Amino acid sequence: MQKLELAQNKLKQYNQEEILSLLDRLDENEKEELINQVLKIDFEEIKKLYENINKKENKEETVTPVESIDKELLNESEKNTLEEIGLKIIKQNKYAVVTMAGGQGTRLGWNGPKGTYKLANGKYIFEILAEKFKDFENQYGIYPNWYIMTSEQNNKQTIEFFDKMNYFGLDKSKVEFFKQDEIPVLTSEGKLVIENNKIKTASNGNGAVYDALIKEHIIDDMKSKGVEWIYISGVDNIMVNYIDPLFLGLTVKNNMQIASKSVIKGYPEEKVGVFCKKNGRPAIIEYVELTEEMRYSKKPNGDLVYGDANIISHLLNVNIIKQITEQKLQYHLEVKNGLYKFEAFIFDGFKAMEDMLIMRVKREEEFAPIKNKEGIDSAESAFEIYEKNNAKNMI
Repeated sequence: MQKLELAQNKLKQYNQEEILSLLDRLDENEKEELINQVLKIDFEEIKKLYENINKKENKEETVTPVESIDKELLNESEKNTLEEIGLKIIKQNKYAVVTMAGGQGTRLGWNGPKGTYKLANGKYIFEILAEKFKDFENQYGIYPNWYIMTSEQNNKQTIEFFDKMNYFGLDKSKVEFFKQDEIPVLTSEGKLVIENNKIKTASNGNGAVYDALIKEHIIDDMKSKGVEWIYISGVDNIMVNYIDPLFLGLTVKNNMQIASKSVIKGYPEEKVGVFCKKNGRPAIIEYVELTEEMRYSKKPNGDLVYGDANIISHLLNVNIIKQITEQKLQYHLEVKNGLYKFEAFIFDGFKAMEDMLIMRVKREEEFAPIKNKEGIDSAESAFEIYEKNNAKNMI
């Protein structure tokens, strides 16, 4: 009874009385589940997020460009030296991979976690990602631990899928799953949304990875295994090169705690976020934030001044994760089908550092995202890039 009263008081306090009448209509199990949901929600945070939707921020930001290091401009001697530095760290088990896989394949017409989507060659996205570990093991006799961030929505399905596929031949003890948080979805009036007698929630964005690494004790697990560096990327880029000794070596040699890979923008109007500095701190500026001058300005060599596109391929020292979580990340609003969804972005954590390294790579070698059912950034376009690279590597 005490839990019910607490839930009722919360709902009344935050003007969510519609759920009170629903509680009266549910059976005991459903009622218990809904009460537990209500008690877990940070209503004060939700209230502030909703109230801030229409507030215009007056804070002034000074945006400046950043320089990247083009991998292709490194000579063979430099590449060999950097690879040796990185390989030494990886072979000492001081490196791990984190894949953010909390999303569903809904936009692809797929009923299940996005990582379980099957491509034209019959391989699943997770299978292609797993092969990268096996390829590294075949070359060097070792591969790093793999941590996969799921969501409440797809955690059970993801783990069952890996069990069914026998972890694609990987050592089960080297693969671990952890969940990101969820946040309620709101109507345009700021009301909680009910779906199947539950409060509708959604994963709280890729920026949730920082808190999840701490809350789910993944950082503790990493440190107990001696891990010092983690490579974080999304599940939907099948060309991601997340076991990259050269990139790791370059980051270490430059005494950086955080680094990202970029690709050059295909054209000035491409709708991608690009690396920059905001008020002297590493950041991403979204396409819509770029002024006309910023969008088209070029360097003397013809490159765009703001031309390094973010591909969500990030390398971080484990020791800075706690520092990032201490500066609570802001939420960004996404409006979908008239509902309000709030997400934190991983790149907002970069401002915890004074500087970072950016290594520019070839788009066709490391970036083939699967976001849409057809057209640009679809399974078909990504598979085409994947097949071309396979053919090239076999020559």
